Amino acid sequence: MNSEPQIREVRCPACGGKSIYSAANPWRPFCSERCRQRDLGAWASEEFRMPTEAPPDDAPYGDPRMKED
Repeated sequence: MNSEPQIREVRCPACGGKSIYSAANPWRPFCSERCRQRDLGAWASEEFRMPTEAPPDDAPYGDPRMKED
């Protein structure tokens, strides 16, 4: 049996480069502190957003899925 842990490489979510996914990499899943900070900055500046079902601001008031009688 091999008692050495296998090194797992994943793709860095920020730059797409190789990143070691183990406790030895303090920035995992990112490849570096720079990529980690870049990703955090994108979230902080709202560059990344969660999708929403809210109607656009210029849509008529109310839920467009509801029919008026």
